[in-house]
Amino acid sequence: MKRFWRDVTVEEGAILLDGRPVRTPGRATLALPRPALAEAVADEWRAVAETIDPRAMPLTGLANAAIDRVAPDPAGFAADLARYADSDLLCYRADGPATLVARQAAAWDPLLDWARARFGIDFVVTTGVIHRPQPPATIAALDGAIAAQPPFALAPLSPIVTITGTLVGALALAHGAADAEQLWLAAQLDEEWQAEHWGDDDLAAQARAARRADYEAAVRFLGLAG
Repeated sequence: MKRFWRDVTVEEGAILLDGRPVRTPGRATLALPRPALAEAVADEWRAVAETIDPRAMPLTGLANAAIDRVAPDPAGFAADLARYADSDLLCYRADGPATLVARQAAAWDPLLDWARARFGIDFVVTTGVIHRPQPPATIAALDGAIAAQPPFALAPLSPIVTITGTLVGALALAHGAADAEQLWLAAQLDEEWQAEHWGDDDLAAQARAARRADYEAAVRFLGLAG
């Protein structure tokens, strides 16, 4: 779609193009709950040159998801996301070498310790990749924590969880117990370790850069929506 508007304004959270509201793919009004978030989304529309490129408008995409996908059934959306609680990256450790084991412990243990203290739960931490179920009380507590998030937080939390592989880390970020760089480095620890020892390639670097861009957009959206 080519750019057809001249002015982008915000009125009561809604994005307007030449005074007309933008619609989501589901035909709802694109309206944001926080002024700062609305202005950030509006800036994406202001930055459009000749043709709309959805890849250059990640905040708009997340807003569309919050309105069209999450808001109609937030409990169902949260339940799907909560499934990561039983296979959280932080609970699956290497059995060697010692340097990798120590690096994982230093990056991942503080996040698990925060969740233990915050929710009064414990975790089954294992080595290898064979699935080990978490205690029912742990699953229930993490399910409840993610279900308590509003739609405009659930929308960005979804890519944060899927990109990092950790629901615990995403919740720590949402609660201000971890910062974005800390969580990113924790999630990329294994990949970075492998690159250090066996080298990296252009395709892997490009994929990591794309994930990083999606992650940073989701983190920004989450912060502006809070």
